[in-house]
Order: sequence, then structure tokens, then C-alpha cells
Amino acid sequence: MSKFRTLTLTVALAAALSGCATSNNPRDPFEGYNRAVFTFNDKVDEVALKPAATAYKNVTPGFFQTGVSNFFGNLADVWTAANNLLQGKVGDGMSDIMRVALNSTFGLLGVLDIASEAGLQKHKEDFGQTLGSWGVPSGPYLMLPLLGPSTVRDTVALPADIYADPWQYKDPVNVRTIGSVTRVVDQRAALLDASTLLEDAALDRYEFIRDGWMQRRNSQVYDGEDGPPGKQKKAEQADEAPSAPQAIIAEPADKTSSL
Repeated sequence: MSKFRTLTLTVALAAALSGCATSNNPRDPFEGYNRAVFTFNDKVDEVALKPAATAYKNVTPGFFQTGVSNFFGNLADVWTAANNLLQGKVGDGMSDIMRVALNSTFGLLGVLDIASEAGLQKHKEDFGQTLGSWGVPSGPYLMLPLLGPSTVRDTVALPADIYADPWQYKDPVNVRTIGSVTRVVDQRAALLDASTLLEDAALDRYEFIRDGWMQRRNSQVYDGEDGPPGKQKKAEQADEAPSAPQAIIAEPADKTSSL
């Protein structure tokens, strides 16, 4: 089955789920389904991905891991540049283009990150963030098989992200496949320490990952703000001019927040 058909079915499933909420949480109405997928993903990671990433990190020289990360990061900068331009962030988009040009030439096809050393900041943008900047709401939280945390908006954006990846057109196919597997393992290896800490600290790993991911994703879409510019401005105005009832309950609320 092609990746496009798989993603189409995923989007169709997300749409079907919209009529069968299993939770009172407005951000996660499909919690029953999401937890089942989370358990599946967790088992795949435990059996296959984490052991492979651990072996990769322990056996592969550090300079090789850095080179792999830089190479695929350079390819990702191409789509990041396009999304920054689509979002109207022309300065960042041009900076990304300069990064790709510099790293692809003097950086040996991106194996060396010369651009960062030259002071060109690395960004990370995808089409889900672009849709968010255009005002498309995120929709409910979704846990996708193998792909992990997402939202309805980001799931709809996935085909664009996948087919804009230059590596998808690499020939021959066996080289493309080996590179894709190496990329996934390298990315998982970079998260080994964080995942170990999470396993030790979180009482409910599903909730911890969901809430942390949603907060981080919101920050990515709105460039560090809590929401769209209009929403942020209203929140600031509300903070500057609290109503009488808010002033009355402010002190008790502060006291109880520490319980």
C-alpha cells in the first residue's frame, strides 16, 4: 500500500472518529482510541525501535551520528524554507535557503553544518504549522500508528510534508530505504535519554506525553506565543484590566494553587 493511500485512510479514520467521542476532554475526545494506539506504538518501540537505536548509539562513532543528523536536517531545511515563506516569514525563509546552499556545497551535501557556525539560525517548520498560521484550528489530539502524536490538522497536512521531502525521490529504491531507516533510528537514538527519564518520572505516560506535546506544538505553531496574535492580545488586555470578581477571588486562588 502506498504512503498516500495509508495517509488517506488515516485521515478518513480521523474523520470517522469525530462522531464517536470517548472522552469528556475537549482536546482529546478520542482518548480510548488514542490510548490503544499509544500502547501499540509503545510495544513497537520496546521490541524494535529502542533496541536498534541503543545499538546504533553504542556502536556507531559520534561523528557519523552527527553527519547523519546534519545530512537529513539539511534536506528538511528545504521544506522549512518553503513553509516559512508560505507563512510570510520572508527573512527566515531566505535564511533557510542560504543554509541549504551553504551546507550543500561547503558542508559536503549537508554532512557538515557550516551554516550554523556562520550564524544562520536553524528553523523547523512543517505544513501543519503553516495551516495553523493561516488560522486553521488544530482540532482534537490524535495518536497515529507508528507516527506518534498529532492533531486532526497535522494529520491532514502529513501528505504534503511527506511528499515535499527530497529523500522520497532518491534512487535507487534500496538506497532510499536504507537512508530512511537510518534516519528514523538516528532520530530515536537522540531521544534515548529523554525517554528513559520519562519512563522513570511519569505516572501516566500517555497523559504526560499528550499534554507536553500539545503545549510544545502550540508554541511551534505560534512561534512561542500561547495562541494566535488576536487571542494573545485579548489575553494581555484581560490581564491588564481584571474585572471586580476576578480581583476578589485572586488572593484565595493564589493560596489554593499551592495545594
